[in-house]
Amino acid sequence: MALSLVSVPALAEPPLPRPLTAGDFLRTDPAQAELGRLLFYDKILSGNRNISCGTCHHPKFGTSDGLSLGLGEGGVGLGTARVSSTGDNAVVKRVPRNAPALWNLGALSLENLMHDGRVSVDPLFGNGFNTPADEWFPKGVGSLLAAQSLFPMTSSVEMAGGVGENEIIGAVRDRIDTAWPIIAKRVRGVPEYGQRFVDSFDDVTTPEEVNITHIADALAAFMVQDFTSYDSRFDAYLAGDKTALNSLEKQGLDLFFGDAGCSNCHAGPLLSDQGFHALGLPAFGPGRTRGFDPYARDVGRMGESNDLDDAYRFRTPMLRNVSLTGPYGHNGAYPTLELMVRHHIAPKASRANWRRDMPVLPKVATLDAVDFIIQDDRFEMARQTARRDVYLPVRKDQEITALVAFLNSLTGEEAAKRASVVPKTVPSGLPVDLD
Repeated sequence: MALSLVSVPALAEPPLPRPLTAGDFLRTDPAQAELGRLLFYDKILSGNRNISCGTCHHPKFGTSDGLSLGLGEGGVGLGTARVSSTGDNAVVKRVPRNAPALWNLGALSLENLMHDGRVSVDPLFGNGFNTPADEWFPKGVGSLLAAQSLFPMTSSVEMAGGVGENEIIGAVRDRIDTAWPIIAKRVRGVPEYGQRFVDSFDDVTTPEEVNITHIADALAAFMVQDFTSYDSRFDAYLAGDKTALNSLEKQGLDLFFGDAGCSNCHAGPLLSDQGFHALGLPAFGPGRTRGFDPYARDVGRMGESNDLDDAYRFRTPMLRNVSLTGPYGHNGAYPTLELMVRHHIAPKASRANWRRDMPVLPKVATLDAVDFIIQDDRFEMARQTARRDVYLPVRKDQEITALVAFLNSLTGEEAAKRASVVPKTVPSGLPVDLD
């Protein structure tokens, strides 16, 4: 009997998201964006005029700060070189959560921001957003990203300063929205800023008309202009260039969108389902919780929703430029992508192997006794360990290597160059954190 050749069809590629385009993002006015650049790096927005948005979200560190938990008020320096001041100006508490990267936060499809989603698009209060300011959030803010940008200015550990130190934190303690008019008055009182707002906003005819919504919209315009990213080799692959990924990266892509199950949560063009999931990360730091809870723990989404089902759940991050934005997790528990991937796959083993020297935490002597105090609460540790939403199949070491290679292919060409320009000077005359 003659043998016949049977053709074997090629394995089907797993379903992939559609490519991102400029139409997926907010449109920006260049003049507003350049005004926002100056504001982003100007310490005039902080209570004590000693910290800017760019201090904790710097291009040098992938629009984060390179730390697991940052040093806001009371810190000196940039990124991993940042240290605590001394004496009365020393850091009192670390920033409770990892500084999130700013890539693609101008996407029109985004519904919520921050690790717990506490800033979201919502008609509830008549101002377009559900935020920690509730009904006091100002009307007229143009986007979710602009809304989010206002809250670090009101945080004592981030930008507002300690009680009794300045008029901003004093106003916040009275009612959160009373701080923003003070900040707006500061800004419009600088002649160059006043004129730039008149020149770039149609509804501003004199500097006296500048309010906090204009500042928020300018900050958002800058972040969209400089931190929108879809020029990675993965994006080239989605656009049809099948040579853009090497064989290892392609294996990682097939796993990510296929059997490994990563795309169950990191879904869609933004690589996030915008949902909240419990991963059981190792706990440390001051945490962020409800006012009546022990403050050392971080309850995640439950702090916003007050729903027990949301305990220890955190927002699925978007992954463009993820190789630039470590440490990883809502608290920066893991310094490398490989360790973070391994935790997703085998969280129990990862927690057992986790060490207290893994987080990138600048030394602050006064915090040594409390940085890991939550781990002494065995009941809380048991609750966090038991709370798990993500169950993924075990992978071989070579497959994990391939997944990490794919994640590295998500780095955009411009982002890798650290191409966003940090101004050497700002209109207030305050020093700029350059490097």
